[in-house]
This record gives sequence, structure tokens and C-alpha cells, in this order.
Amino acid sequence: MADRAATSESVFVTDAPAPGELAVVSDGLDEFNLQQAGIQDQRPLAVLVRDDNGRVVGGLTGRTYLGLWFVDLFYLPERLRGSGLGAEVLRRAEAEAVRRGCRSGVLYTIKFQAPGFYEKQGWRAFGEVPGDPPAATRVFLSKQLQS
Repeated sequence: MADRAATSESVFVTDAPAPGELAVVSDGLDEFNLQQAGIQDQRPLAVLVRDDNGRVVGGLTGRTYLGLWFVDLFYLPERLRGSGLGAEVLRRAEAEAVRRGCRSGVLYTIKFQAPGFYEKQGWRAFGEVPGDPPAATRVFLSKQLQS
């Protein structure tokens, strides 16, 4: 086992990092990626669903970066599921990702969430990571986008 060089840095684990601490990691990685790729095109992407009073009741959040669309979160209240609204939200996010130059999308869902929904929208599973309990297994999906 190699010895770690003596430094003044320390390593610690926390479940409550300060925003500035998170920014150090994020900004450092962004700078490294810019040096390597030569571009910095990361942008948030959200498609929100509002009720009659203008309040957001659900939607999709993610980001586009270096030709890839990442879906981070997607939620609709139960009363809106099965109405075609979810497919419309996903379609609009995909259209925006294509407009931004993305060639593919990637996401993960949990087995008890919506893998079947995504597959009906053309997404293909490419891997699973077992969870505990087993129903919490993560299913990773991707989709080739049409330009």
C-alpha cells in the first residue's frame, strides 16, 4: 500500500455541506472540464407544470452538457398521471435538448417508479444497480435523440 504524501489537507464526511463548499467542488470540476473539452455549455433544463393558480405542481428538471441531456428529477402528482401529460413534459424537454445540440439523453429511475413509462417513450435500459430493499433497484436508461 502506497503512503500518502504528507499534506495539511484533511478529509471529512458530512451530510450538511455549506453551499460554498459544494461550489468549490462544482466550480473546480467545471474549470477542469473546460480545460479538457474547450467549451462550457452546461445549462439547466426544466419543464414545469402549473395549476390554474399558477403554482408549480410538478415537472422535470435536468441539464444539458457537452451534447448529453441528463434528466435529474421528474414528478407529477398522482391525479395527473396516466393523462398523457407526463409524455408531453418529456417530449418538450427532449425537444429543447435537441435544440441545444444534444444527441442522447440519460436518466435513472427506481424500479418502483417509472421504468415502463420511459420505455414507452423510447428510452432503453442499459443497466441496473441493486438496491435495498430490492424494489429500490436503480434502472439506468438512455435515448438517442432525433435532430
